[in-house]
Amino acid sequence: MNKRIILTASFFGVVAVLLGAFGAHGLKAVIDQPSIEIWQKGVEYQFYHTFALLYLSTFARYRNKLINIAYFCFTFGIVLFSGSLYLLATRSMLKLDFVNLIGPITPIGGLLFVLGWIMLFFAAFKDK
Repeated sequence: MNKRIILTASFFGVVAVLLGAFGAHGLKAVIDQPSIEIWQKGVEYQFYHTFALLYLSTFARYRNKLINIAYFCFTFGIVLFSGSLYLLATRSMLKLDFVNLIGPITPIGGLLFVLGWIMLFFAAFKDK
């Protein structure tokens, strides 16, 4: 479990750096400023929850079910929340009309983040 958490966090960390650089340098000429801000918000939350995953790895040695749930909540929260923001930010560039489909996914990702933090709280509370 610990190795899986660290590998996942490392992957999301690399992707966040690459997407942050791409947003700062590659997208500025292609999308408007409000869309850049949406993109950056996705990168920001991806980084926050990458660090949360790394912190989870300190609890993973206990084989705690709450840590496993938090891992899945943070992982899928990043995919849904940040991923949907990346798609929303680039919708004009991609020429896709999927806002009605993607819009509801963002709060689901946010809810998974909240659940992940709650699971981490209870795992820490339970830890001896």
